[in-house]
Amino acid sequence: MVSYVETTALRSPAMWFTANRLTTGLLLVILLILPFVAPRYWIYFAGLLGINIIATHGLNIMMGYTGLLSLGHAAFIGVGAYTAALAQIHLGLPFWIAIPLAGVMAAVIGVGFGLPSLRIRGLYLVIATLAAQFILNFVFVHWQSVTNGDVGLTVQPATIFGVSLNNETRIYYLILFAVVFMTWFVVNVIRSRVGRALIAVRERDLTAQVLGVEIVKYKLIAFALGSFYAGVAGGLLAYFNRFVNPEQFGLLLSVFFLSAVIVGGMGSTLGAILGAVFMTLLPELLREGALQVGDTFGFDIALILVPLRETVFGLLMVSFLILEPRGLAQLWKRAKQKFERR
Repeated sequence: MVSYVETTALRSPAMWFTANRLTTGLLLVILLILPFVAPRYWIYFAGLLGINIIATHGLNIMMGYTGLLSLGHAAFIGVGAYTAALAQIHLGLPFWIAIPLAGVMAAVIGVGFGLPSLRIRGLYLVIATLAAQFILNFVFVHWQSVTNGDVGLTVQPATIFGVSLNNETRIYYLILFAVVFMTWFVVNVIRSRVGRALIAVRERDLTAQVLGVEIVKYKLIAFALGSFYAGVAGGLLAYFNRFVNPEQFGLLLSVFFLSAVIVGGMGSTLGAILGAVFMTLLPELLREGALQVGDTFGFDIALILVPLRETVFGLLMVSFLILEPRGLAQLWKRAKQKFERR
């Protein structure tokens, strides 16, 4: 039985802050040594996961914190990827300029498509962002003089201090740095006056306007920030895959990130991370499990189990939404509270 004094000490701000710093530090150490202990196959997925976390942060700013539903996130990632690729191919810009430029270009286009959000919301806004998805994808395919159409663009590896980031391990550290910085930035934005205004818009925009929040300004800021994150993720993806093709940025990718925000927990930075982890790694873990069972019982069983993986994945997503609509972040919070009471 934990005494009242011990419980108070556990919940004091100083103790919580110290424990949080220790946990964060330990996690960073694990991530730094991961390439030395994990197979290259999983390092690849760790890099892909980092890119997905950044993109999910962006959609979470728009949808989770501001309440602006979007089905065009993949298109903004595509804008970032093509911008980074073209900046390298035609301008010879290094990655540390090309990737921020990708974010800025995606933010500009995102604000342009976000203008309808000034007058509409809900399902009507979903249709508007869905139009952005199809329009931009049409541009990626048919503006062949710039995007090279379905053939795509080849991107040379990023280089830093003369070292080419031409394999999974080397570019992993670039992605890790970007994830840490972008996560730190979004946490500070949400804690700021801007973040409080975005949440006020989400809860009730008319009331927020009466209280002095400039609705137009903050909706456009949400689209700009969310699209900027998507563009940075797209720029990193271009250097990660070293190839950009319109098929990479279809509607299913937008649904992927929408699901990541919902499963992780809307309006939660931790939820965005957990949602990206769930959506990125769980299908692969299910695939590996299905193949292991197939190898044990025979190849024909594997042919059944691999497609069954998609069904199991869908059932797990629905189960999470039924059991805890507020997502994985809320489950984590409950588990943490139970641990602290012991």
